[in-house]
Amino acid sequence: MRRLFCLALAASGLATPAFAQPQGPANALPSADEVASRDRITVAVGGAIVPDYDGSDDYRIIPAAAIQGKVSGFSFSTRGTYFYFDAIPHRTASKVELNFGPILGVRSNTRRHIEDDIVKLLPKRKRAIEAGAFAGVSLHDIIDPYDTLAFRLDVTHDIGKAHKSTIFSPNVEFSTPLSRTTYASANVGAEFVSNKFADYYFTITPADSLASGLPVFNAGSGMKDWKAGVLVNQSITGDLLGGVSVFATGQYTRLVGDFRRSPIVSERGSASQWLGALGLAYTW
Repeated sequence: MRRLFCLALAASGLATPAFAQPQGPANALPSADEVASRDRITVAVGGAIVPDYDGSDDYRIIPAAAIQGKVSGFSFSTRGTYFYFDAIPHRTASKVELNFGPILGVRSNTRRHIEDDIVKLLPKRKRAIEAGAFAGVSLHDIIDPYDTLAFRLDVTHDIGKAHKSTIFSPNVEFSTPLSRTTYASANVGAEFVSNKFADYYFTITPADSLASGLPVFNAGSGMKDWKAGVLVNQSITGDLLGGVSVFATGQYTRLVGDFRRSPIVSERGSASQWLGALGLAYTW
């Protein structure tokens, strides 16, 4: 589970300068080109509630933080504990944009802070340091000039000494302003993993079975889960272009296949995983 400093939904949704319909001459809106050419940075802090491990039905509260911005046309953001940098600059508004760049992050599904007395008996796991890249396309001006429908594929590989495998994650996100002070986004996604990943986190070996009493289980590769989430950001100083806002985000994840059938999920946890976060953001 992406834990420490985790905002599970796309942090790029936080306080993105975007507006709905004009409300009169006194509230003249910047053009889409003006918004696209702006440099901006948003920093968010708060708290999140997350499962103890992937497949757990126990939850805990942790600190949460995120950053998102655009400088000289280059966009960057955190998504959970992963940092994304779009290496293709976008300085003007366009109905179609290509996105590509590196990803670097940490997967903290370590089984080190859990309540379940049986799962505690299983071996601890190392934090996976994952690096890779994303590629996608963003479509704009679908409902209004400031909205975005984005399709993205993330490919990352553990470059440390944890699961030592590659993960493929397709994602779709739609984001739009509801007013000059309210912004919302929704996304769906999935993760596809290898046998190495499945064995590292979900297989129960004979030695594990002897230590914990759980049945032996050999997890295989494939689709690990699908997920859906929403985020709402509300300015409390009057304008999404700058100042203080409050955000709330929630995500539902459903483990599938062998990942749902693993004893640490089917007997000791739940295939349904929930995540939520609440906090403050500042944009300048």
